[in-house]
Amino acid sequence: MAPAARAIAASRQVRMGRDAATSVGLSWSMVLIIGGFHVGALAALFFFTWQRLAVMAVLYVFAINVGIGMCYHRLLTHRGYHVPRWLEYAMTFCATLSLEGGPIFWVATHRVHHQLSDQDGDPHTPREGAWWAHTGWILFGESLHAQTEALARYVPDLRRDRVHVWLSKYHWLPIAVSGLLLLAGGWYWGGWVNGLAMVLWGVLLRVTLGLHATWLVNSATHLWGSRRFKTRDDSRNNWWVALLTGGEGWHNNHHAHPVSARHGLAWYEIDPNFWGIWLLAKLGLARKIQVAKFDPADPKPAGL
Repeated sequence: MAPAARAIAASRQVRMGRDAATSVGLSWSMVLIIGGFHVGALAALFFFTWQRLAVMAVLYVFAINVGIGMCYHRLLTHRGYHVPRWLEYAMTFCATLSLEGGPIFWVATHRVHHQLSDQDGDPHTPREGAWWAHTGWILFGESLHAQTEALARYVPDLRRDRVHVWLSKYHWLPIAVSGLLLLAGGWYWGGWVNGLAMVLWGVLLRVTLGLHATWLVNSATHLWGSRRFKTRDDSRNNWWVALLTGGEGWHNNHHAHPVSARHGLAWYEIDPNFWGIWLLAKLGLARKIQVAKFDPADPKPAGL
């Protein structure tokens, strides 16, 4: 195959958006996995204890706040700050516990979203339907989670890193190991019912809630909320999504200042994920932190 033909084929392979994905059809593996986790999440409600809730909450913070918000989004995608390589890998490990794919898939998809936000080719714009932006986009089309070659053009920095390539290929392994540890620990301290319940709460319910929290950033924050900045997309600041995601709901702020590690720009816009980055800086583990220069009297996009 000639080089030009290979380039065209690669371009078609990574094309995103509703038309491109639905033409391929449902990804039945994703339907079964996501559906199975939702069934398990409902089952978990019949096995409530405060201990299981606490385990779920701790793992949720590591997966969604440290993993998705602080690492996949603000660190790997936008490089809003820097940490030592060992810490970057540890935070990436936390992110894989969310069942949102490996770093190459997640970062590439989000970079495409910023490049084509609310335009043709955006992986999850509500202009193609609220349900599509929330869940549908992940259920259709060819799975790219392990196709590092197809996504290399969007993530050349991660593609050169063997650890990120490995975590992208085996992103399912950490969550599987966590499930086994919860099963074994729960059985040891309370019998097989407790072990099963720990898996239901610590994996299936936690992951399901985390998925919907992240998906709300794709859907709700492009539909409802206030617009401080006149960006080219439909991004909005949504306080209740910010509460669920640790500050990712200040989405209009983010699209106006994508490199800023801080998303909550006003005093009342709580941003726990940035507080985590601030704490890392105080510990000497975070540096080159980008923070948007915001003038309430004259809000303008960009300008760090």
